[in-house]
Amino acid sequence: MPSSATVPPKGVWVPVPTFFKSSTESDVQADLDIPAQQQHALFLAKSGITGLVLLGSTGEAIHLSRSERISVISSVRSHLDANGYPNYPIMAGVLTSGGMEDTMQWITDLAGAGAQWALVLVPGYFGAASSQADLLKWYKVVASQSEIPILVYNYPGVTNGVMVMPETYTDLAQDRNIVGCKMSHGNVSHHVQVSLDPKIDHDQFRVFSGFGQQLGPIVAFNAAGVIDGMAAFYPRTVVQLFDLVTQFQQGRFDEHQKAEVWRLQFIVSRAEEFVVRHGLVGIKEAVWRVTGIGSQGSGRLPITGSMSDEEWEKAKGLFLSGIIDEEAMLSGSNHERP
Repeated sequence: MPSSATVPPKGVWVPVPTFFKSSTESDVQADLDIPAQQQHALFLAKSGITGLVLLGSTGEAIHLSRSERISVISSVRSHLDANGYPNYPIMAGVLTSGGMEDTMQWITDLAGAGAQWALVLVPGYFGAASSQADLLKWYKVVASQSEIPILVYNYPGVTNGVMVMPETYTDLAQDRNIVGCKMSHGNVSHHVQVSLDPKIDHDQFRVFSGFGQQLGPIVAFNAAGVIDGMAAFYPRTVVQLFDLVTQFQQGRFDEHQKAEVWRLQFIVSRAEEFVVRHGLVGIKEAVWRVTGIGSQGSGRLPITGSMSDEEWEKAKGLFLSGIIDEEAMLSGSNHERP
């Protein structure tokens, strides 16, 4: 374990969906679409996104084989390197059920493929029986054996409701190979408590939210940023909001900037309702419709499907009209496919 591990940079990260080729009724599971994966990664890098989270929940890591997980990371890394983005920040998910041997093998594979950090999901198979003391011990063992720095990934929705408590983060943050956390839940108080905890060295332990609708409230109180699914297809608006809130957090702000932050946070929060209501299928649909990358409805069972034109137009009217205009202004064009 290093004495002082590299921490992930502050900013807007994207939990990248994994791209699959169009499937037919005879296919048991669709094949990976590596060119689309590479194209999307480069689109995000060029859009100002701080870093990528590959193979997280949005990336359907649990639907991939070991060799496929390695292929996704190594292909994205090589493509970014070849196109002017060497050492671009890549975090990768570790979504095992909690078995220590599998967890460490997973991390070793990610590191060998080119990931700089491992985002390690809370072990939740026996969620009801998990204590905070056991979670603390488990993460410390993982950190002691991991060859790359790790972050704690707390997503109660997929781990039988397990919630890492603020005081547990206080203890975990003392380990120099545990360099942050992603909280994918709506308890803003937990974000703020951990981000402001005087017992934590916040230059060595970064707090990220999984929800862009929380960006302003948490970054203003010292959180490092967001790992946000909507930024997979409308990245520039979320980056602009982060930059303005960071200026506020640093004390460089005036009334005009305050009004702009309020305006952008409303646009982002309203647009995030699309992700809340349409989930992973909606994210992949929007990436295809907005950027033209990938294939409509591609996926692996049990998460497949697509949106009809009517459903998409309704969602645009309800949630996305504001961010479509904002993104077009920031990028100089509207990315949506005709």
